[in-house]
Amino acid sequence: MVSLITTLPIGILIMIFGIVNMTGNISSLHSYHRHRVTEEDRKPFGKRVGLGTLICGVSVLIYGVIAFLGETLGREILVLVGSALLFVGIAVGAAISLYAIKKYNKGIF
Repeated sequence: MVSLITTLPIGILIMIFGIVNMTGNISSLHSYHRHRVTEEDRKPFGKRVGLGTLICGVSVLIYGVIAFLGETLGREILVLVGSALLFVGIAVGAAISLYAIKKYNKGIF
């Protein structure tokens, strides 16, 4: 139950940030991530960074549900599967966000 209680709000919060970024509101990003983004690139930049953030949030949420089921059913394999999905989701989400930052900001910093 602890895994679900902790990951559910964290996953939802990360997903909200992703959705907000996808609308073009990139004010939640550090200033050095949006420093050289032109006004016309704000929307596509926000969509890509937001998508990456959303994928990270969804993977946290999915991990929480699978880990909860694993704890409830006494199946440790489910916790391992959830952990693998969490790792892959965060890696994919971070890669998408970093690609957008590098493309639209002309660098990571």
